Amino acid sequence: MKPDSTHAAQANNVVPESYEAILLAVKLLREGQVIGMPTETVYGLAADGLNATALARIFEIKQRPLFDPLILHTVNAKEAFRLAERVPDIAQKLADRFWPGPLTLVLPKKEIVPDLATSGLPSVALRVPVHPGAQALLRSFGGPLAAPSANRFGRISPTDAQAVQAELGDAVPLILDGGPCEVGLESTVIDLTGEKPLLLRAGGIPLEEIEAITGPLERATPVDDHPLAPGQLKHHYAPRKPLKLVHEVGDIPLQADIGWLAFGAQISAVSFPGVVENLSYIGDLREAATKLFRSLRRLDDHPQVSTLYAIPLPAHGLGLAINERLERAAH
Repeated sequence: MKPDSTHAAQANNVVPESYEAILLAVKLLREGQVIGMPTETVYGLAADGLNATALARIFEIKQRPLFDPLILHTVNAKEAFRLAERVPDIAQKLADRFWPGPLTLVLPKKEIVPDLATSGLPSVALRVPVHPGAQALLRSFGGPLAAPSANRFGRISPTDAQAVQAELGDAVPLILDGGPCEVGLESTVIDLTGEKPLLLRAGGIPLEEIEAITGPLERATPVDDHPLAPGQLKHHYAPRKPLKLVHEVGDIPLQADIGWLAFGAQISAVSFPGVVENLSYIGDLREAATKLFRSLRRLDDHPQVSTLYAIPLPAHGLGLAINERLERAAH
C-alpha cells in the first residue's frame, strides 16, 4: 500500500527547534510567509508584524475576522515600547516584573504599526515571550512578530506542535516544534490606554500578582464583535462538540458517551461510565492550566464522546482564566 502522500507532506512541516530550523523560519518570515512558532502560552501563527501582506495571510489561514486585533511579540521590553507612542509608568513597572512572560500590554501605537495588526484601533497589544525558541526566533528575525494562536478562529488553542499540524495541516510551510507549552493558557491582557488599567483578558499570570502592582483592576465585558484585544469575544476556544458547564457532579449524566473535564477529587465522587480527562488529580491550578486545551482537544477528538461537561474550577489564581475560557467555549 502506498503511503498517504498528503499526510506525509503535512507531517514534514513539523521541525524540531534547531539553529538550522530557526534560520529557515527567519527566511520564510522575511519572504512574507506565515509559520507556526512555540511560546510558553500557546503555539502562535507567526508573521512579520510590520508587513501588512503577511498579516493578511494570518487572517486568511485562521479564518479570523478582521475586527479582531493581533498581539505583536518582541524580544524585549525596549523593542516592544519602540512600537508605542506613549509608555506610562505602570507599563514599565509591569514589564519589569512580568516580561519576558505571559503578559500583554495594550498601549497607544506608533504609525509604524500597520492598521491591520490593530484592526484599525489606535492601540497595539505587545508581549515579550519567555520561551527560548520564541526568543531565538525573535532575536534572529530582528523585528516584531504577530503570533495569534495557531488554530482556526474560535477553536481550541494548540499547546504542542502536533496540535498545530492537526489543525492547520499544510496551510503553513513550517511549524517549529518547541515541545509542550509550559503555561498552556494565553497571556493576560491589560489595557493601559485609559486613565486606569483595565483587564481585557485573564490569562497565564494570576490576577492577584498583577493587582499587587496595579491595584484592583476593572474588568472589560466580553463582546460579540470589535474587541479591544484578542480573546475578548464571547464565543472562543470552542470544541466542535457541545460543552456544558454545570455546578455539581450530580448534574453530569451517567452516560458512556459523555466526556468529563474533571479537576481534583471531583472524580472520586461518582462512578462515571464516560470518558474522563482530569486536569489535576491533586487540585493544582497551574497543572490544570497546562493541560486545559490538550484535554479539551482529546475529549473533542474521542470517537465515543458526544457531549463535554465541566465544573468551574476555584475562582482564584489561574482558576479565573481557566473558568473564563470554559465559559466562552460553552457560550
